[in-house]
Amino acid sequence: MSESVHTVTALPTQRRPGCPFDPPAELIDARRHGPISRFTHVGGKPGWLITGYDLVRSVLADSRFSSRKELLNVGDFEVPPVPPGEFLLMDDPQHRRYRRPLAGKFTVRRMRLLTERVEQITADCLDAMEKAGPPADLVTAFAKPIPTVIICELLGVPYEDRGSFQEQIDTFMGGETSDEELMAAYTATQEYLAELVAAKRANPTDDVLSELTGSDLTDEELKGISLVLLAAGFDTTANMLSLGTFALLQHPEQLAALRADPALIDGAVEELLRYLSVAKTFMRTALEDVELGGQTIRAGTTVVLSYNTANRDPERFADPHVLDLRRQDVGGHLAFSHGIHQCLGQQLARVEMRVAFPALFNRFPTLRLAVPAEEVGLRPETADIYGVKSLPVTWDV
Repeated sequence: MSESVHTVTALPTQRRPGCPFDPPAELIDARRHGPISRFTHVGGKPGWLITGYDLVRSVLADSRFSSRKELLNVGDFEVPPVPPGEFLLMDDPQHRRYRRPLAGKFTVRRMRLLTERVEQITADCLDAMEKAGPPADLVTAFAKPIPTVIICELLGVPYEDRGSFQEQIDTFMGGETSDEELMAAYTATQEYLAELVAAKRANPTDDVLSELTGSDLTDEELKGISLVLLAAGFDTTANMLSLGTFALLQHPEQLAALRADPALIDGAVEELLRYLSVAKTFMRTALEDVELGGQTIRAGTTVVLSYNTANRDPERFADPHVLDLRRQDVGGHLAFSHGIHQCLGQQLARVEMRVAFPALFNRFPTLRLAVPAEEVGLRPETADIYGVKSLPVTWDV
């Protein structure tokens, strides 16, 4: 094994001042040294940090690397197994058992059929913003309500419970709460979902969760699946809508191009996904010795996959640190991951963004930040999903 390989002592917890959209400088530097670096986990165990596009993609498609949470080798402590149904942290065939019943419910066709409903929810949010007048916090007025309403409707969550759901998910994914607060929110969500599953089994309605009660999945498994769909369907899209708006406001020439050419929206969404990469890192554990990037990853070693540097890899994307809504090489970005764990709800997220961004900027053509850009509150790097905590905006009345 080469001794000249770059070493990263810890994942950075902050981004550079004034660069809210770029990955932390230490990660960019690591990528400059090569696609793979030595790394020490916070628990003290040696591992590897993968920052290059090709290597990240290859690990995601390699069954020799496991997603199982209980196999994580990051410190001298046991990691508890994943509860039934939470399939993001499982391997096949267990992962396949949970994902297969969902696959037909999130197809491109079915998600496009939701476009009209997304348009209505978006219009309702914009109506409320316009009625209240400027300024507004775009996160609470726009970015969170749209995916919250959609995913709750898909699962059949009663309207009156949606606010508490949004708050609980914010708590255990926002990266700024104590362990006690995180566990309290997680437990409360689990308890609610158990009640919801029981209600759907007793009285099915027209929603995905009710359809799943007709399968051979247990109540515990359905509860876990529901938690995955809620967290993934809400938090990632909410942060893409808010951070994406921030990015477009900070790149007025790109926003002007989008306004001038509405047909640009599909490519714009893909470029924002690549450029922002709100789902920053994931971990995999080697099940056997694997040769990767000229290094030997020993069996039992946990590697960190850096999606945000992979999506900024100059060997894959030309001028990767430039936001270019007309980019021709944006296809194949890893914002939705790759392999068997590629995001199940990616088509839904695309529909929501394709509708929401044009609607927002058409309704408020003079939309702008209400505070200096450096005062916008960003989520810390410790958050599962990167984004903004609040985005104060204003417009001409």
